[in-house]
Amino acid sequence: MNKRFRRCFLMLLILGGSIQAQTVFSPAELPSFGPIPVAKPVLLDSINLSDKPYSDELLLSTTINFPAPEKFTGRAQPDTMGYFRLPKPAQGRAFQLVSFHLSGDRYGKARITVTSPNPLELWIDNVKRATKQAADDSLHLSGSVDAVLNGFTNNSRVIIKMLASSDDPHDVMVKIGVRPEEGDSLLLFTFNNQNKRRIDIKDILEGNRINNSSISPSGRFVLLSLRETLPGGAPRTHTQLYDNQQKRIIFSEPMSRPQLGWMPKSDLLYYVGDKEEGRTFYTLDPLTLETTIRAENLPKENFFVAPDEQSLFYSTKETLTISNPGGLKRLIGIDDRQSQYRERSYLYRYFFETGLTQQLTFGRQSASLNDVSNDMQYLLFSVSEEDLSQRPFRTSTLYRLNLETMESDTIWKDQRYAYSAQFSPDGRQLLIHGAPEAFNGIGLNIKPEQIANSYDTQSFVMQLENREVIPVTKTFDPTISAQEWNPLDNNIYYRVEEGDRVSIYRYTTHNASFKKLPLKEEVIRSFNIARNARWATYTGQSSSNSTRCYLLNLNTLESTLISDPYAGRLDQLLLGEVKEWHFTSSFGDQIEGRYYLPPHFDPKRKYPLIVYYYGGTSPTSRVFESTYPLHVYAAQDYVVYTLQPSGTTGYGQEFSARHVNAWGKQTAEEIIEGVKAFVAAHPFVDGTKIGNIGASYGGFMTQYLITQTDLFTASVSHAGISNITSYWGEGYWGYSYSAGASAGSYPWNNPRLYVEQSPLFHADKISTPLLLLHGTADTNVPIGESIQMYTALKLLNKPVEFIQVEGENHAIYDYQKRISWNHAIYAWFAKWLKEDGRWWDSMFPEK
Repeated sequence: MNKRFRRCFLMLLILGGSIQAQTVFSPAELPSFGPIPVAKPVLLDSINLSDKPYSDELLLSTTINFPAPEKFTGRAQPDTMGYFRLPKPAQGRAFQLVSFHLSGDRYGKARITVTSPNPLELWIDNVKRATKQAADDSLHLSGSVDAVLNGFTNNSRVIIKMLASSDDPHDVMVKIGVRPEEGDSLLLFTFNNQNKRRIDIKDILEGNRINNSSISPSGRFVLLSLRETLPGGAPRTHTQLYDNQQKRIIFSEPMSRPQLGWMPKSDLLYYVGDKEEGRTFYTLDPLTLETTIRAENLPKENFFVAPDEQSLFYSTKETLTISNPGGLKRLIGIDDRQSQYRERSYLYRYFFETGLTQQLTFGRQSASLNDVSNDMQYLLFSVSEEDLSQRPFRTSTLYRLNLETMESDTIWKDQRYAYSAQFSPDGRQLLIHGAPEAFNGIGLNIKPEQIANSYDTQSFVMQLENREVIPVTKTFDPTISAQEWNPLDNNIYYRVEEGDRVSIYRYTTHNASFKKLPLKEEVIRSFNIARNARWATYTGQSSSNSTRCYLLNLNTLESTLISDPYAGRLDQLLLGEVKEWHFTSSFGDQIEGRYYLPPHFDPKRKYPLIVYYYGGTSPTSRVFESTYPLHVYAAQDYVVYTLQPSGTTGYGQEFSARHVNAWGKQTAEEIIEGVKAFVAAHPFVDGTKIGNIGASYGGFMTQYLITQTDLFTASVSHAGISNITSYWGEGYWGYSYSAGASAGSYPWNNPRLYVEQSPLFHADKISTPLLLLHGTADTNVPIGESIQMYTALKLLNKPVEFIQVEGENHAIYDYQKRISWNHAIYAWFAKWLKEDGRWWDSMFPEK
């Protein structure tokens, strides 16, 4: 290229950039509504209480509840000067409304300008942003108002309310222009008439959702618990009652009564209320709403209603008192940093008829209620003791208490991996929840050289007569999350992690077979069975919808949707597709995954990629709402890929056992292989712009991955572990989590694991820009884990940023902080994956 041509080419680029910076976006068509006649009120006096006369300014401010977008059926086209013309009223005065939706394709700053000879108000997303009070005599002299659009303009609804008179010399005229600021010359705006927008973080935080559901003993009524988060973060609870006979909601109140639930036998609700002298126990008839006081002056505790409804069980807490010199505290155990460590719990029983309160356990050990038999003869309770001699550093002993004689029988003693138990319907067996290693490893299904993942929980059945234990789920790959033995059909119902889904299985006891129930959601949140009827209720959500509630006929297995309170908000959202994508790793396993596409996906474009994983045992579940909502990332024009690498539960014990003593081994290789394969298989992904993000163990994986590869362009680690040794010793659950993740390995007997797998010891290998996020009050993964990595990378002069979230623990729950925290993540990815640092610079400007 010769010098003269190069000079001309550069001038054209400069000129082109200048022209682009001055681009004004205008709608090609305007939907309108009107005219809406309006008149002055009767002027009883010439002035009001503020000594002001009535004016057109007050008339302009007349309140209008703006119609829905579909009501704007008029259509106006612009003239050669860009003005849209609407008719003035034939007589008197009237409002004309125009409405449209406006979207920007990226973060940036722009200004919307509205020009008109008419008085007007400019409203954006139901907020009045500007007012023009004067009426101008000619189009040439038309005045303007404007408002700043800052950040992401996400299908904002714009309404212009104009006041016109039959005496005006012209029709209603309006011109609209949106001009990006010079620094945002790449920002493009589009106009549309659809009331749909891209999802953002507020859609995850706000809205009305089903929290839980439970079914009455007869199966006739379903109790619905709802929780709504209002704009700004204020919570609001709501209770509804669905009648299966009338097929409708028969009761609704804007509150949640404490401990509201069903009595075990009768279709009565119970709840509690507090007075100064104690707690009152009430029952409520769902048909008549008649309330009955069953007991008063009870202790302020949580109650378990006996199966015969004649008594209550509860526990009370006492605190171990230890004398310490002023200002000093001598720890009496590893967990003594935790507030509840010195508390002890004791079981009590209250009899409705006599008012007697009977203490069931006594001593220095805490007792936990497990279950009460249907015939009211026995109670199961367990005692847990600290034992630091071997993992998991606690043992449990289970007792069966005869409620008539008060004699106890030891069912098991000092078991290390048995967690809880419940009676079979006939009381002759126990249904037990525990780790694969429980009962001397009878439920193990791993390779000889492996150690089981203790978080891959299993189900066992014990015959009480001879204490024989049957490992029910030994060859059943899904992980057992919850279990219930149904007295009506004598089947066991399991809620399980099954890959990235949560399903319900029915285990038929007489032939030892499993059947998956055909439920309507991908992730079942709760499942509740009627005690005396073949009905159940469940709640669940899927990758592209919020939690919904169903009634399930256990005979036909047909589901009926009875509540979907988030549906209205969901109808306003544009979501991209979610697709399956699996690959076979070099280790010979099929690694499952899925990916999220942006709304208005264009396969001819090149999109940056964000990779999300947990990798710390649990799968990345197919939920719509989560701490890291993948649809929200996709809505910002990223392709989002998530996968389930080795160590994940829900794929069988052998697969999950790969988590133990690994700390990134094989898991990291599979993530790297998967990302490379995904990019190669999808030409719409820009393989030079890949971000990765994870939290907790996933935050550790982020840091570890970028010590192993330069594949990623930008990384985010929230509450990540950088030094396995310091986390093991300092985190509240560090040593106990490591009992599973680092089984039998300690800094003194396996220093290689603690050093070689700790990202901190390989900080010099990191070249990927890393954003560290951490709550200052994190007790799970102490903030020092991020401090250490930040210090190392700063000393190494590597690109790193560290954001502390004041006062937050392991998860970020404060409404405003959670929004800002998410925005920091989005801004970081925009800076490095889109080469657009404006959002980041607006949040964290240089000094």
